[in-house]
Amino acid sequence: MLPFIRGRHSGVIRTTDLAHVLRWMPFLPQPSPESALTRATPTTPSFLLCSISPQAWLTFAPVADQTAQYLRVSLNLVNWLSLVYIVVAVFFSLITTWVLDTLGLRFSLIMGSWLNMLGAILRVIGMLSCIPERAIFPMVMGGQTLCAFAQPFFIFAPTKLAALWFPDHQRATANMMASMANTVGLLLANIFSPMILSYTNTLFMLLLIYAIPATIACFLATVGIRERVPPTPPSASMVTSSSEPFLQGVKLLLTNKAYVFLLVCFGSGIGVFTCFSTLLEQILCVKGYTNDFAGLCGAVAIVFGVLGAFLLGLYVDKTKKFTEVTKINMCLTSLGCSVFAVVSQLSEQKFIIGAVCAWFGFFGYSVYPIAMELGVECSYPVGEATSSGLIFVSGQIQAALYLLLLQALAKPMAESPLSVCATGTDANLSWTVPVLVMAGLCTLGTCCFVGFFHTDYRRLRAEATASPNRVTNQSTGGDTWANSTDA
Repeated sequence: MLPFIRGRHSGVIRTTDLAHVLRWMPFLPQPSPESALTRATPTTPSFLLCSISPQAWLTFAPVADQTAQYLRVSLNLVNWLSLVYIVVAVFFSLITTWVLDTLGLRFSLIMGSWLNMLGAILRVIGMLSCIPERAIFPMVMGGQTLCAFAQPFFIFAPTKLAALWFPDHQRATANMMASMANTVGLLLANIFSPMILSYTNTLFMLLLIYAIPATIACFLATVGIRERVPPTPPSASMVTSSSEPFLQGVKLLLTNKAYVFLLVCFGSGIGVFTCFSTLLEQILCVKGYTNDFAGLCGAVAIVFGVLGAFLLGLYVDKTKKFTEVTKINMCLTSLGCSVFAVVSQLSEQKFIIGAVCAWFGFFGYSVYPIAMELGVECSYPVGEATSSGLIFVSGQIQAALYLLLLQALAKPMAESPLSVCATGTDANLSWTVPVLVMAGLCTLGTCCFVGFFHTDYRRLRAEATASPNRVTNQSTGGDTWANSTDA
């Protein structure tokens, strides 16, 4: 439950420290009537859901060879267990943003948690001994598809959660924590999938273990998230305006010059990072680096990304320098991508490659929640889920195009004496040109963003010009506020 206090001079309701918020679990019993200054919050279940969803996404990728053996299918079909998430995201994301901005955060989180749980359970059922062999892969793919439909609800939730439940001086940090929970989930999947499979030697136990937290999270979301919005608004922007209708909001976004530059340029950055994560092992194995080392580099990038996001969230909450932070980080990310394009083609340079991956993660992963907040600021009063959702869709579309381009540019090598890649016709490919093209795409997007993106912070301006008396009156009328807000 989220304690609120009243400022002695401003008359505006303010939340206490963010750390104090996280102490209170929303599924605890309601306080007595005397503690009327407390309110429930979906913070804890949403953080949990954001970390569990990507574990379903990457369940099979770290153990693709063994998965192909257990399911008795080719590696290409195993890859589709991960690629289905990108396909679903492209076609289902707009519907998800409409649901979030129209039916609300509570409904969306609960619906997503049920889809994720049902998908996880269906994957387990598909591995039962009573299931015919020809039906095993379709059932596992069906469960994975249900989980893929759930993921956009959690990807787009952080900006909505931050806007509805946190004041302006805590929004960036709250968004960071929810967004980085997704990244932590990716890290856990990369660590635990090989570990679990090596100990159990059965895909059934792997899927069963992943289904347990999905079920627990669904239960906590269903019984724990009881309120659509706080009894009193956390900021003036939640009182002084309401979100535009969905289709009108999309039209406003596509005619907003600043937002379009953010949509294309930062979407390009998301695409580059997807290519980096997907192709890292293939790029490094040609030069003699093992899969374990490639996995370690990916984990290092994620860990440093979480650290960077935490520091950036605290800084931006205090300074409100969304644009400056985003531009600087994108420049430093482009520098890291360019250095990676060079050092990844060298052998026996583990320390340098690991350091570059740490740099790439620290400045690249960490800017994601800040850029999403910037998208909300430059597009206000369009719904938070709509503004962040379109950026995510842009990133997924560009990621698919970049992957096709880079794979087409990778040419077979006549000789590769250092290669430790798996055997096969596509084992030893030259990635020199593709990584240079990837660095060029990253740099091009950064240059366009730095040179052409300019905006004022519309949400902060609306809050600054709001009447304190109006905010106070609306804040004390909890039922009115809750009934008048769709989210």
